[in-house]
Amino acid sequence: MIKKIFAIFFIAVIILCSAYKKPDKYVIRAEKDAFYHNNVGLNYLKDRIYYAAIQEFKIAISLSPSTQASAVFYNNLGETYIFIGYPDLARDCFENAVKLYGLNLQYHINLVKCYNLLGITQTKIKELQSSEDALSRIQLGLFYIQTGNTKKGINTLDEFCMEEPDLLITPAVRQYLKEVTAGGGRLSE
Repeated sequence: MIKKIFAIFFIAVIILCSAYKKPDKYVIRAEKDAFYHNNVGLNYLKDRIYYAAIQEFKIAISLSPSTQASAVFYNNLGETYIFIGYPDLARDCFENAVKLYGLNLQYHINLVKCYNLLGITQTKIKELQSSEDALSRIQLGLFYIQTGNTKKGINTLDEFCMEEPDLLITPAVRQYLKEVTAGGGRLSE
């Protein structure tokens, strides 16, 4: 009888132990970890530790390479490259940010500034003039303003706002137009 009770107890202990799973400390939760690395990168930027910030943004991108949130990581990386004087490296970052989430006006502004620093503004204007894409018209308007053709830029952006009133980016474009008309007509820093 004692052997039976001991056997049942032993089997119960084995079943309970096998059902218990020890929590794994090293589980990678890509999206959550990507935001963590982006935030670490931003903290490094505050401390002016640019190489570490760049590496953190790259880690964030590698953990979540093609999501809408990645546009933020690409933009942060691009802004860092621009700040330290590498617009050629920033170009891909801003292009990826716009590609992943083209409804953020700041990404377009950063891309236009980057193209200007690279000296390819006129080439891009020619490309965009033949485009029918609504978001390309935003960049075209920004280019006109950047190159000093403020009136044409304002008209282009205003036409965009009238033709695309329901896009998420339209209120930001309207606000930008207010700032440009009040501030003299250059891309805000």
